[in-house]
Amino acid sequence: MPRLPQIERPIVQSPMAGGATTPELVAAVADAGALGFVAAGYLTAGQLRDQIAAVRERTRTPFGANLFVPWPRQDTSVENYAKHIAPDADRLGVELGTPRWDDDDWAAKLALLLADPLPVVSLTFGCPADAIAALQHVGSAVAVTVTTVEEARSAAGAGADALLLQGAEAGAHRGSWSPDAEPVPLAALLADVRATTDLPLVAAGGLADADAVRTVLRDGAAYAQVGTALLRAPESGAQQAHKDALARPAETAITRTFTGRRARGIVNAFLREHEDAAIDAYPQVHHLTRPLRAAAARAGDPDRMALWAGTGHSSALDAPAAVIVRSLTP
Repeated sequence: MPRLPQIERPIVQSPMAGGATTPELVAAVADAGALGFVAAGYLTAGQLRDQIAAVRERTRTPFGANLFVPWPRQDTSVENYAKHIAPDADRLGVELGTPRWDDDDWAAKLALLLADPLPVVSLTFGCPADAIAALQHVGSAVAVTVTTVEEARSAAGAGADALLLQGAEAGAHRGSWSPDAEPVPLAALLADVRATTDLPLVAAGGLADADAVRTVLRDGAAYAQVGTALLRAPESGAQQAHKDALARPAETAITRTFTGRRARGIVNAFLREHEDAAIDAYPQVHHLTRPLRAAAARAGDPDRMALWAGTGHSSALDAPAAVIVRSLTP
């Protein structure tokens, strides 16, 4: 069974898709003694290849990649929701995108990682046993994101080498395998999963300082995964309006408004105005709102951006990634 790479510090960088994770961030985290991850979500196979090459140019330290497992195809109509949010697009001077289902170039990206293996691959949104076996056959350790003890048991049974436990406090998309999985606080999830398996556990969700990391390591995690804590680093690709919002005390909530699947972000006007109308339709809603979100980012409009953030976001440091990694190490 492949093992996770040996690293100096028990810190794993969350693979934040959509531009926040850059080759510079992955390399800086890796060189600081933690485990960096390329975020393959929303990339084509060619773009993933280029991202991996860019990280390799910057570091010789092991790193991994994260893949989105395709969400089951749904034919949910988003027409009513599109009408509901159309005034926001008009206000920003853009047209809404075309809602469509896709598999995030899954087969091509998996083929790339089988042909050019990395030390570790993580999977989010599902647990295909055939993909796990194929990746392990070429020497990659496979970590599976789980949000419930039931998912953890299934991932262990499917042959996962490690489990990424995503607590309710985590920012951005829930890694749940179904839209109706209820978020579980990290402490409870870690305790319940620890009682069912001896696999290495990576704990994620609201971990913003060394004390929080120390607590999950004490309670049975082998590693702590952090994402929001790194977003204000200069190596992060997060928009400046997003970085600025993280620095201010603000409520976060889990919402479907931006992408059609649950994700935690800072509460803003878009979330407040549209949550009641939001629907489970991923990735259709993601494609629908993408031009709107991009326009809001260009305009520096935090009320219409997806300000993904975990519950500990106000503790995120405006500092180089290496400094942040060291500050999180107990």
